[in-house]
Amino acid sequence: MSASLAVEWSDPARAAQFAQWLQAVALRYPVDPASLALASADASFRRYLRVQGQNGQPSRIIMDAPPDKENSAPFVHVARLMQEAGLHAPQVLEWDEANGFLLLSDLGNATMMSALDSTQPEQAQPLFLQAVDALLAWQQASRPNELPPYDEALLRRELQLFPDWYLAQHRQVHITPAQQQVLASAFDLIVQRNLAAPSAYVHRDFMPRNLMLSGRGLDATPTFSTQQLGVLDFQDAVYGPITYDIASLMRDAFISWDEDFVLDITVRYWERARQLGLMDFDGWHNDFGSFYRAVEWMGLQRHLKVAGIFARLTLRDGKPRYLADAPRFIGYIRHTARRYRELAPLLRLIDEVEGGSDAVSGYAFGRVS
Repeated sequence: MSASLAVEWSDPARAAQFAQWLQAVALRYPVDPASLALASADASFRRYLRVQGQNGQPSRIIMDAPPDKENSAPFVHVARLMQEAGLHAPQVLEWDEANGFLLLSDLGNATMMSALDSTQPEQAQPLFLQAVDALLAWQQASRPNELPPYDEALLRRELQLFPDWYLAQHRQVHITPAQQQVLASAFDLIVQRNLAAPSAYVHRDFMPRNLMLSGRGLDATPTFSTQQLGVLDFQDAVYGPITYDIASLMRDAFISWDEDFVLDITVRYWERARQLGLMDFDGWHNDFGSFYRAVEWMGLQRHLKVAGIFARLTLRDGKPRYLADAPRFIGYIRHTARRYRELAPLLRLIDEVEGGSDAVSGYAFGRVS
């Protein structure tokens, strides 16, 4: 079977549009259309194809993003911002805006996730420090009015995914007025705490599955450091709490770490960030504990949101593999809620829904297969 047969199209008209576009692209870039193969797909309607270069030229990535389902303009915009910030992000080489086809530079197929083992944090540390370097470069480049605001309305829409999809749809819980009040009070606190943080560029899914190891499938004469991680899946970037991406990195959707390791990397991030003037807020510069509490409250918002998203991906979009990791997020939520007296009602609600208290401590929640 040829590689091209691995790429299937549900819409013959779109397949014809793509074939015509790729033939035109091949006249400007030395790629082999016959080598086309599926590279990956994500949780949206986008998918990524890889086409090999000819005569020793690099491979390229093609984003297939149907314009009636996906708006590619944010991807193009954020890719430019990342290039300007010095990050190793895909370069947009061609964009057929009308049909939703993009030709991108290829960052390879080896993710940071593929090199991690949660039982060996000492081996993971160098990669996480590279990720911190990329995150700090991104945050240092921040400017207002370049990205949509991560404002109260967006924070609340994301939080609402938890009762709407995780509780009501996945767990089939009829939410009582008392439980609704518990959620409303908790959500008010979460939004208040997170809106108090200073703002920066927020990737919004900064985690090892979206960070790429360098040196595979790259141009022969790269202009970036071979130690720099590539950054993908950034099209949903916003301008909001500076705590978000470090919380996302250390409380991952698909791998969990003991809290000692989480603290170690977060402290190292904080040390670097305050040297760069990013921690000049509300005592954060001199008090890591104050900063870490803010990270925990930001992480809680993300954990609730992602549990809802994973339920929606399974129940609405037919992607059951995501919901397998929901217990990890329930563990994260419980861990944070135990640490703050004002979150005790939320913890009791979670225990009621999940069938009792979870005695596991720290972040060592294994993946459910």
